[in-house]
Amino acid sequence: MEEQIKRAVRNLNISYVFFWVLPAFLLGAGEFELFPVGGLADNAQAIYYFETIGILLTALCVPLSLKLFSLVLKKEIDYMTITLALKRYVQWNIVRLGVLEVAIVVNLLCYYLTLSSTGNLCMLIGLTASLFCLPSEKRLRNELHIAKDEKR
Repeated sequence: MEEQIKRAVRNLNISYVFFWVLPAFLLGAGEFELFPVGGLADNAQAIYYFETIGILLTALCVPLSLKLFSLVLKKEIDYMTITLALKRYVQWNIVRLGVLEVAIVVNLLCYYLTLSSTGNLCMLIGLTASLFCLPSEKRLRNELHIAKDEKR
């Protein structure tokens, strides 16, 4: 069982690193102007729509990713065997990061296409929310109610 827990934590850490790689890559691509930066900056209607979509997406994705995971944990995962619970825990954690990733990427693209700081702010809100998803063995054990085997 300890090996399965360590593997699950390793998978969680890998997914968390990949979660941060995509925004970092897009940020670099935007700063080096590898995609059209400011292409919609003079279109007030496009700025309005992009900002509205970004704000609504952030307002929806951040609470959804944080609360949905805890609901699934309480209603579904708590009643499974440990092996299956570990698999589902990793899967739902990846889904949670994916939901946040959508909001972050859309807002990052909104920022670079419209040069509006609203997209940048919403992206930072999503990235800050991801800090509540930081994986660790201690957190996994607490959320799945797995006691650590004491070696004497």
